[in-house]
Amino acid sequence: MRNTKYWMSLLVACLLTGSVSFAGEWIDLFNGKDLTHWENPYDWGKAEIVDGEIHLTTEKSKWFLATKKEYSDFIFEAEVKMPEGPSNSGFLFRSHKSKNKMFGYQAEVDPSSRNWSGGLYDEGRRKWFISPNRDHAASKEEQLQSIAEFTKRVGTSFKRDDWNKYRIECRGDHIKISVNGVTTTDIHDQVDSKGYIALQHHGEDGQIYRFRNIRIMDLADE
Repeated sequence: MRNTKYWMSLLVACLLTGSVSFAGEWIDLFNGKDLTHWENPYDWGKAEIVDGEIHLTTEKSKWFLATKKEYSDFIFEAEVKMPEGPSNSGFLFRSHKSKNKMFGYQAEVDPSSRNWSGGLYDEGRRKWFISPNRDHAASKEEQLQSIAEFTKRVGTSFKRDDWNKYRIECRGDHIKISVNGVTTTDIHDQVDSKGYIALQHHGEDGQIYRFRNIRIMDLADE
């Protein structure tokens, strides 16, 4: 009885102090104040906190702000707002990190007229391989069909001049991406089962990429 009371007291204390987390609960990856969960693996690029948002800028080229921790099965949510003019971004997930380099799955943020936001790009490897399949289709007809099916799914879900909420779900080889509540990608792929999450700046000098409300539900131990 005495041991039971001790462990219950310890559990309550941990919960009150926020010192432990459990699979299936939301964890803030950004608290609006600091970049505790994040690091820049590049020799360039700048991440600043402005009014509770992460602002990414660069004077050189494309870079990614990455999580310090790897994740396998999870639900990830974040909001992104793109600058006016030419720009492109994305959320890497289950990705790989080394000095001045990241590659892997990327949920596309595309404010151009093409509107491929919510598509699945394979950064540094297969490029557009499935959703939509522009680079690995067996024929031109198959390519055009894949693009048409994707743009029909996406519709007008992405808001060019507003905040956009992304949701990425990974369970085993099942990958699902949603933009503002609209499912844009729902596929199975086995190339990567674990890796880092990262926020992309595409490299345009002077452009500010803004991110907020970033959180994750780790499902690895469920």
